[in-house]
Amino acid sequence: MADTRLNKLFTRLKTENRPALVTFVTAGDPDPETGYEIFANLANAGADVIELGMPFSDPMADGPAIQLANLRALASGMTLRKTLDQVAAFREKNAETPIILMGYYNPIYHMGVKNFLNRADEVGIDGLIIVDLPSEEDDELCHPARAQGIDWIRLTTPTTDDNRLKVVLKNASGFVYYVSIAGITGTASAQQADVEAALNRIRNQTDLPLAVGFGIKTAEHVKATGKYADAVVVGSAIIDIIKQCDETQADRAETVEKVSAFVGQLASGCEPRD
Repeated sequence: MADTRLNKLFTRLKTENRPALVTFVTAGDPDPETGYEIFANLANAGADVIELGMPFSDPMADGPAIQLANLRALASGMTLRKTLDQVAAFREKNAETPIILMGYYNPIYHMGVKNFLNRADEVGIDGLIIVDLPSEEDDELCHPARAQGIDWIRLTTPTTDDNRLKVVLKNASGFVYYVSIAGITGTASAQQADVEAALNRIRNQTDLPLAVGFGIKTAEHVKATGKYADAVVVGSAIIDIIKQCDETQADRAETVEKVSAFVGQLASGCEPRD
């Protein structure tokens, strides 16, 4: 097993018998300066892994909350290059917390795959979640990313049958992200019994850690999901706080404080399992 930040984290948390908290924010939301302060404080607030959204105009897998976050970020001038620059600034202060970039292929294609991967490796990106590149397109970005030492994190869903799961898992690394509902981000929560059954089925085909996301909004949700999952992902609930602060014209310090406090609450659900 490679000695990566993700592997080190999941090995440590296994000894602690607790799940990882993965927090998602969109880079540059609601503006580049505030967005960076939010991002830079997530680990101190309790996040074990940071999933950073790459702003894009057509995020088709995301619900209204994250769609609006993308629009706010783009309107304030955020770009993929600036996103990577912010990760570089973060790494000057934090060399330990894994960072996953999540998004869509279009901005990477326009930057150029080689240029993107070289810069991502340089600034310390640990993994990629590219939702619109299926397994059949692995030559496009998955294989080059893996060759660069960057993990390729696959999404699976309630509709991924066993035959398709084999294909999806073939080149996966880092961890597997189970989307617990058949829908977009920010929608209803899944039944815990269904999640447990799905994770057991996936574990029959992989030894990679399993993360669960979509519809997780509270510390209670985190605790319940973390009984079965190796990691729990929260995104839209955090984005909603940023949106509320933006609408009420809260200043930067207040926005960062509110997000950090909420992440701290979520982290309290990542206690050792019984």
